[in-house]
Amino acid sequence: MKRRPWTFWGCMLLLACTGRSQSPEQTAAGNWTLGPFHRPLVAFVLAPDELPVFFDPVTAKLVHWEATSTFNPAAVVRDGRIVVLYRAEDASGAMVIGGHTSRLGLAQSTDGTHFRRLPEPVFFPSRDAEQSREWPGGVEDPRLVEAEDGTYVLTYTQWNRQTYTVGTATSHDLEHWTKYGPAFAAAAGGKYRSLAYKSAGILCRLVDGRLIAARVHGKYWMYWGEIEVRLATSTDLVHWSPVEDASGKPKVLLARRPGLFDSDFPEVGPPPVLTKQGIVLLYNGKNAGSGGDPTIGAGAYSAGQALFSADDPPRLLARSDHPYLKPKLPFEKSGQYAAGTVFTEGLVLFKGAWWLYYGTADSFVGVATAPLQQ
Repeated sequence: MKRRPWTFWGCMLLLACTGRSQSPEQTAAGNWTLGPFHRPLVAFVLAPDELPVFFDPVTAKLVHWEATSTFNPAAVVRDGRIVVLYRAEDASGAMVIGGHTSRLGLAQSTDGTHFRRLPEPVFFPSRDAEQSREWPGGVEDPRLVEAEDGTYVLTYTQWNRQTYTVGTATSHDLEHWTKYGPAFAAAAGGKYRSLAYKSAGILCRLVDGRLIAARVHGKYWMYWGEIEVRLATSTDLVHWSPVEDASGKPKVLLARRPGLFDSDFPEVGPPPVLTKQGIVLLYNGKNAGSGGDPTIGAGAYSAGQALFSADDPPRLLARSDHPYLKPKLPFEKSGQYAAGTVFTEGLVLFKGAWWLYYGTADSFVGVATAPLQQ
């Protein structure tokens, strides 16, 4: 990717402290949607840093682990702070998307916009049972939920530069993790062991202002997939089984729609939320190179919403035709993915409002906020 001087981005971050809020991007999909969302800043909240080093256990070398990009964040609220797990890429490999090694860093904020980072990643490829799935590409695109007992459950992409899968892991402090391998490894007698899949968000509900993993009919539910959005169930939040259709294949819930912002494909965003109207899934939509939404650039990622039945999680009730968030600020349309990206992955309720964290152009972390509608 083309490098830009950090002095330029530093100026943009300074503007964020005094900049006025952007106009919200509305959706006419109905009163079940979350939002409208505003950008409280005119710049990113996390950017690459070439200084921090980390002793990599695979190569036994020091690496500048977040030198190239910081993007695609997960988020939870813990001890009165927003905690973000963000994807960070080093400068190894080829200068192409997916060509570097990704690790997950941790940053905390008391106000939602100013973050303090740990100096080393908290989740990364290592010499463990998952090394063959996670090296050299790394661990990518986290989604994070809290279980009823306070355990944190992570879903993430394992990428070895040949194939990919969703891995699961748990932690009690967000810094020390236990990995469990591919989410579908034990499902249906191993039927899905060779399946390539990514992007998984576990259903949550609001409990005392926090998003907690939710059971429906005694099971946990996870929306997953890119190209097509599908569904899986679990009894322990770690091992998952895809919901199948009559032909024995994973049931498709959302697919591409010609002429709209998701005309190339939809992809799961943050963990979905159980509301009074139903299950609200925030998802990412890629616009097709041709035959897509003419108001959005070809190949750009915007964000949409879909509503599923609270009593029947596979049943789609409504879906927005227009994105509630789309790339428009400079840092959302420059970087590794210059076509433009607002790639949503982290959603929390903090100080009476929704805070949505998203990756921009595969290079930075942005934020948008919305009032909590009772």
